[in-house]
Amino acid sequence: MAILAGRGRTEEENVQVASRQAPGNTPDRGAAAESLPAMRPPEAAASDVPDLQDLRRARDRTAPNSRPVIVVRVAVDALGGDNAPEEVVAGAVEAASASIQPVLFGPAGLDTGGLELVETTQVLEMDDKPAEAVRAKPDSSLVAACRAVGEKQADAVVSAGNTGAMLAACFLELRRLPGVARPAIAVVMPTKRGPSVLLDSGANADARPEHLLQFAHMGSVFAEEVLGLRNPIVRLLSIGEEPEKGNQLTLETHALLAAADDLNFAGNTESRNLILGAADVVVCDGFTGNVSLKLMEGTIKGVLDALREEIGSSWRGKAGGLLVRPVARHLRQRLDPETYGGAYLLGLRGLAVIAHGNSSRVAIGNAIRLAARGVEHDVVGRLAQRLPERVLASARSETPGK
Repeated sequence: MAILAGRGRTEEENVQVASRQAPGNTPDRGAAAESLPAMRPPEAAASDVPDLQDLRRARDRTAPNSRPVIVVRVAVDALGGDNAPEEVVAGAVEAASASIQPVLFGPAGLDTGGLELVETTQVLEMDDKPAEAVRAKPDSSLVAACRAVGEKQADAVVSAGNTGAMLAACFLELRRLPGVARPAIAVVMPTKRGPSVLLDSGANADARPEHLLQFAHMGSVFAEEVLGLRNPIVRLLSIGEEPEKGNQLTLETHALLAAADDLNFAGNTESRNLILGAADVVVCDGFTGNVSLKLMEGTIKGVLDALREEIGSSWRGKAGGLLVRPVARHLRQRLDPETYGGAYLLGLRGLAVIAHGNSSRVAIGNAIRLAARGVEHDVVGRLAQRLPERVLASARSETPGK
């Protein structure tokens, strides 16, 4: 995911859209979040990944007093990403089910594999300047898909396109939840202890302490309501566990988090502990989060590739590889970013999922399921109901020009 430029500014400020802060009235769709096993992995089900479950398997279960199946319409940017439109369409077709209805946004004549197509006439390129492109290309597939959610024609939007443009379009068409100063990209990471939420992972390259305090609140609500974690542990990503370690942003944020009585703040953590399960919620600015996330993904890929090469380098390695193959395949499926597909953009009045720019059909399919899962768990509604009392105070502390 691309990190946005601009000192202390989000794409929303660049677009210069006045955010109308009407109260969120989305009804609660359920009480406690149910256990969340795995999304569909690249090759086979990784049943013990505890954060997100395969939607079709979950929704096909029946019970005597079960609710009617909800059909979730997911607007999909067919032209977003390095492998569009072929891989995007293939992923959408694979994700389609009785309970998930992907709707593709793209040019006339696009082969949709039988899915619904909303025709668009413009394209946002990966090298376009986000704010300018969103204003200049309102009929692009990405902007039109976001608009569909804002106009209640779709329940969620998924795009693997330009991350900056996705953020700008979401700010323009969806707007922020009441009291939210800065939306944040929340990535669910597989760790040794279970799922962990890292935010911000790229929406705000620069942020202030009060923004990180809000990220902690949003992450805590998300962990409680969607991941089913009681009283989630929150930590601040820094260069050391001691409170006095870090730059000025980290030091000031630590003081705010420590003073927040409604957060289960357990102090700082270092990036080496992320994959071990440092906390249920890890908070940082978008620059730090994006760098840490990509470093972790690259390290995992490098280690797995090196292991594969070593296994194939000798007859002994090949013989041993036959024995470890099931374990190695399971590990790859558990840690592969494609298993999770994308990340939620929290803090908006509509549900948006940002996928990797190089997403394959597997990743796109899982991103669509991730979006549908967010609708099923009413992520936006639950944040709207629980955030105002926790974030309004910190929102008021944000003054222009600070």
